[in-house]
Amino acid sequence: MKAHKYWSIGAIVTMVGTFYTGYKGLKAAHKYFAFGSLICLIMAVYSGHKMISGNKRTRKQMGMKEVEE
Repeated sequence: MKAHKYWSIGAIVTMVGTFYTGYKGLKAAHKYFAFGSLICLIMAVYSGHKMISGNKRTRKQMGMKEVEE
């Protein structure tokens, strides 16, 4: 899933930015990078969950086919 990959890369980039701005003492920029990192992490977890869980309708149909056989 492309979305998961892009959200994960965005989270890594913003985490590096958060670390750098915290190290340099830039409090305003640090706050924005931390907030962006939080959003990217939440979206990466959400898209990863959707990727792993799959579609419930197709799982039910596969289960019904196995029961019929």
